[in-house]
Amino acid sequence: MPDIFEHRGVPVLVCENDGAAIAGVQDAMDHLIGAAFSGAEVVAVPSTRLDDRFFDLSTGLAGAILQKFANYRLRLVVIGDIGRHLAASSALPDLVREANRGRDVWFVPDMDALVARLGPDGTGRAAG
Repeated sequence: MPDIFEHRGVPVLVCENDGAAIAGVQDAMDHLIGAAFSGAEVVAVPSTRLDDRFFDLSTGLAGAILQKFANYRLRLVVIGDIGRHLAASSALPDLVREANRGRDVWFVPDMDALVARLGPDGTGRAAG
């Protein structure tokens, strides 16, 4: 079962590295979004759990999963090294860059980076 930790009042569901693969929208619903109904606002999933098709934007899988997260007002954080996917795509680096500018979808290298991004007020923006 995934762990939920709270950082500055923001409940974060942390998915396990060795959980079920997320190969389609239904997998995301069952293993990520469904698990978040236990009170999480942010779902942190290891990049290794996401099927390679998620990172190939031409498949539409990432868009469909991101839309589900938006529909349920959940924030998604992909944790881990996605360098090989970035190198293989011209569009993915743009998505990652734009996503990381916002507050709803982030791509971070590790849990420390996630905690830092949540920041002092839990929003993903610096306080002040």
